[in-house]
Amino acid sequence: MKFLKKFRNLFVVSGFLFCTLSANAITEPAKIPSGAPAVYSGSDVVLTDAVMRQYRQSTKDERLVGAAETLKGTVADYSRRAILGDNLTGKPIKVEFRDLATLNPAYANFDALGWKQRGRLNIFINKKHENAPKEALAAVLAHEAIHQDELNSINEEVYCWTLEAAVWTQLTDDKPELQNISHQLVDRENTIKKMFIKGDYTSKFIRKSVLSNAGYQGLPSRSPGFEDDGL
Repeated sequence: MKFLKKFRNLFVVSGFLFCTLSANAITEPAKIPSGAPAVYSGSDVVLTDAVMRQYRQSTKDERLVGAAETLKGTVADYSRRAILGDNLTGKPIKVEFRDLATLNPAYANFDALGWKQRGRLNIFINKKHENAPKEALAAVLAHEAIHQDELNSINEEVYCWTLEAAVWTQLTDDKPELQNISHQLVDRENTIKKMFIKGDYTSKFIRKSVLSNAGYQGLPSRSPGFEDDGL
């Protein structure tokens, strides 16, 4: 894949730290290996009983299992593993569609939220996205599964947004027709993909968007694992 080759080369050379956070590496994420990510074989998934059992502690919703499985073999395969329990808590992340206004009226129009409660990580995706393509949901899960503690920062959001854009770019390279689906979440993914590509597959323009986002005003520039603001 032309995109995957260019993406890999750019981020290894630039030292962009991608999807290697773990309990023993949260303060210093490793660089993506030159041989990664694995060759991506397409976004079609088969939800067997075995696959559904694998996610039983995260969700029973086939749409969300399909979205998580879509991440297998992509640049965000770590996010899939994080959902299954390879995260700072050591527990599977709960994933569900939710009316976000029930959490706080201010969240009504958010696309998704990462939430930690009683030591358990949760990803809540706005109910309005229940009928979104699984590939768009996969890009959102890639982003939200990186948030694994109560601390957030501009650098962390830039990292997550760029990962989300990279996933959508990879998936739409495989299936260009996804970009033409009429859906709010697809519109979001197309927008950040354009910023990603405009920045030559870096976070250059995504960072500018994050900095101007009203929802992130007041965030510190750095958080544990995201000290480098030169992404």
